[in-house]
Amino acid sequence: MSPDAPVLVVSDLHLDREPSPTFEQFLAFLDGPARTAAALYILGDLFEYWIGDDARFPAAEALAGVLARLPLPVTFQHGNRDFLLDTEYAGRAGMRIAPEELRIPLPCGPALLMHGDSLCTADVDYLRFREVVRKPDWRQSFLARPLPERIAEAERLRAASRDAGRQKARDITDVHPDAVAEVLRAHGVSLLIHGHTHRPAIHRLQVDGRPCLRCVLPAWDERPGYLTVDAHGPRLLALDGQDYLPEAGHYSPA
Repeated sequence: MSPDAPVLVVSDLHLDREPSPTFEQFLAFLDGPARTAAALYILGDLFEYWIGDDARFPAAEALAGVLARLPLPVTFQHGNRDFLLDTEYAGRAGMRIAPEELRIPLPCGPALLMHGDSLCTADVDYLRFREVVRKPDWRQSFLARPLPERIAEAERLRAASRDAGRQKARDITDVHPDAVAEVLRAHGVSLLIHGHTHRPAIHRLQVDGRPCLRCVLPAWDERPGYLTVDAHGPRLLALDGQDYLPEAGHYSPA
């Protein structure tokens, strides 16, 4: 591995139970840019929904084999759709499960990685729901149900989430500036990388007079792309290797 190899970050692939065009695009990505990277981070919503490691959906099982054979470390953070993914599947896929807020060293300096849903603090209905389903008793009860019941419930929740999203104002479903500033301050970093909102961009901001960057990852079921980070800073790329954003090139907080 080259000492100049970049770190790659993706999120929000929303892979379905069966292989799909997005699944094939991700396999091509793993066999292309990912093979020469120093590390790969997947920041949640790798799957459209996850109902337990015992489900063994075809796309997930095929992907596990590919991920396990990658010649680099793969780290996974839970998203709002696949928060039930556990150590059994992660072990089969050769992935490390990271905490919800992960501070890591990157070639350009320290960064904070998150899925991003917890930053949407104006969406109080979603945060109440999130609090319920992340409790151990809810998890235990759900995973004890028969597989067909879990599939039906996941499909119902997916439809309800889509309906609710259409009815909410755009600023409600975006991250809140105060929440962003709070986590950057708490972790002492100038770079935040997250997904969830499906609004890919690299934002410049100030926190306590300190210049910072917030990198928002693309959703693969809309327009695939990934973040590459090297010593020059973060850069959003499309799958063809071209710049994802009109403002081409690397970004630096300074």
